[in-house]
Amino acid sequence: MEKKLQVESKNLRLMVFESALELGKSVDTFLLDKHNIDKDKYTFMLPIKENWFEDGHLKVEIENTVRGKDIFLLTDVGNYSKEYKMHGIKNHTSPNDLMIELLDGIGACNGHAKRLNIVMPLLYAGRQHRRVTRENLLCGQILNIIDDMRKVESFITFDSHDQGVEHAMHNTEFDNFYATNVILNSFIKDLDKEQLKRLAFIAPDNGAVGRRNVYLNCFNYNQIDRVAGSFYKQRDYNNFTDGKYPVIAHEYSGDNDLEGRTAIVVDDMISSGGSMFDVVEELHKRKVGSTYLIVTYALFTKGADKFQEYYDKGMLNGVYTTNLSYIPNEYKEKDWLHVCDCSSLVGNIIYNIHNYESISNILRNKSEPVKLLEKKFNEITNN
Repeated sequence: MEKKLQVESKNLRLMVFESALELGKSVDTFLLDKHNIDKDKYTFMLPIKENWFEDGHLKVEIENTVRGKDIFLLTDVGNYSKEYKMHGIKNHTSPNDLMIELLDGIGACNGHAKRLNIVMPLLYAGRQHRRVTRENLLCGQILNIIDDMRKVESFITFDSHDQGVEHAMHNTEFDNFYATNVILNSFIKDLDKEQLKRLAFIAPDNGAVGRRNVYLNCFNYNQIDRVAGSFYKQRDYNNFTDGKYPVIAHEYSGDNDLEGRTAIVVDDMISSGGSMFDVVEELHKRKVGSTYLIVTYALFTKGADKFQEYYDKGMLNGVYTTNLSYIPNEYKEKDWLHVCDCSSLVGNIIYNIHNYESISNILRNKSEPVKLLEKKFNEITNN
């Protein structure tokens, strides 16, 4: 395959680490199309080498000049698929490995770039956003370290677990975007009119109530009957297992008119899925018509077999998520998993920031779902 040429007429460059290579290539193609540049011949992606040594250290080498360039570093700290050997033992990359790699990439620019911007969709240690015992606030600490470098101009992430972590940065722009419109574009197209007429929006825990309300308001359309509810967790504080106190029950609070409705359970991520399964079972007991999970990140830390089991039983109808973090290819082939492509969203953000244009329309465009619903219902009605 012929090596692509750098776009010399533009100073935009993408430093795409292998952890985010699939998304990075799609973003590169989008930006080339946006600039009307031949995507078969040129690329915005910087050629880099990621070297992993037998003692566990790593080194990033940049193979082309960065002097005077506006660089966007794209990484996925949730990608565990890359392997390297340490003392002869095969290891999978961890978020800690990939975070150090990002810092090494910043250092490799050696102050020559015009501007550095980090695109980290899944925020490193983002779930460690508050201190509840003798522990470190690692997410805020890392953001503060990056801020103190005075080398990075903007930090871009998506659906951070708690946006309050932005207060760790005082000299660096921190922008937290959401993939809501991208996900709902697919969701609304996939469901038929009857499924959309009666909806129940469910928060699986107290932390997801804000996100649930966003989705509830997105479906504020005159032909849709909406109700809302939430679950709260009862935990066993006498035991501490797998780094957490186990949940012993999920108690429901909200509208009880759930029978026959399409239930939409909203959260920022699925980790193992344990809590989600409890919620799905409780909704099934309340005779909902169908149940869909909508999350920005589907981590599947304990695999996808149980999701398949619930799908086969008819208790779970689908999971909608994004390609902002790694999902194994074999999972993507599952009938119940819908992975929404966010490369255009990321590309538009990079394009606007690179050209010093406003990003308000991307941050705050909340009218798009209603337009999609109007189109959906009108198309069906006219037919």
